[in-house]
Amino acid sequence: MIVAAGLTRRFGPRVAVEDVSFEVGRSEIVALLGPNGAGKTTTLRMLAGLIAPSAGTVAIDGLTLDASTANSVRMRIGFLTEAPGLWDRLSVRENLRVYARLYGLAAPEAAIDRVLSLFGLVDRASTAAVELSKGMRQKVALARALLHEPRALLLDEPTSGLDPEIRRSVRRLLDERRASGCSILVSTHDLDEAERIADRVAVLSRRLLALDRPAALRRRIKTGRLVVRLGGDANAAMDVLRRFDPQATSEDGVVTLRVADIDRDTPDVVAALAAAGARVLEIRPEVPALEDVYLSLVVKNTGQAT
Repeated sequence: MIVAAGLTRRFGPRVAVEDVSFEVGRSEIVALLGPNGAGKTTTLRMLAGLIAPSAGTVAIDGLTLDASTANSVRMRIGFLTEAPGLWDRLSVRENLRVYARLYGLAAPEAAIDRVLSLFGLVDRASTAAVELSKGMRQKVALARALLHEPRALLLDEPTSGLDPEIRRSVRRLLDERRASGCSILVSTHDLDEAERIADRVAVLSRRLLALDRPAALRRRIKTGRLVVRLGGDANAAMDVLRRFDPQATSEDGVVTLRVADIDRDTPDVVAALAAAGARVLEIRPEVPALEDVYLSLVVKNTGQAT
């Protein structure tokens, strides 16, 4: 549905995006992560047809984006930019009406009523955009992106400035759009948000550093630590576990210890605990947070933390 092939964008001597290729399938959400200046917004703008790539191609819903197809492709896209970009002097309804006409909707008022209801904006329909809070402006911008029921969504920080309740409603909305067959690419700095909503996560830092499911990305980092959950008093088993790691720590019945080789040493840890009469409820390798994976990839690429 959304296909980027070899996308590159230069601004004079500066390369903002370099040879980026990926696909977002039908009924899939991909979260685009990266530090400031990584090229996320530039990538979204190329996919939306707002700027032309210096090299590479874009296809949306089977249509390759070029001068002859630009209008048709844009009709298939709902795009939320970094800034809501509303006309301050127009009301919420008037802002949406402008876009309904641009999209050539057959029943513009019905479409507007639908998104006003969807985002809980019915009572703000007559309010001038200048009077809206940041969160409300973001909601109107999201409503505008969904006005024509696009087949592909490109969202730049969609939950920025929204309170927790509205963030939850946006996540629910994205789930519904995914279930309806929409392809969704979401740029975000919120790693927790990315893990909640995304089927796959793409890490961008000018180049595409990784693209995989969150669980698969976490498995890329091996911490060398075991997590042991014990029944009864964990402190009674600490002497045994500290033979393997003198720095082993215990908290609420869960012990974390570092071993030299997870595959080799785990059976020895289990055997030692069993010999000591400990009740082992669970033993597994420690799984790093998505944040750890993200930082590892970015630091490896840039040589410095973000």
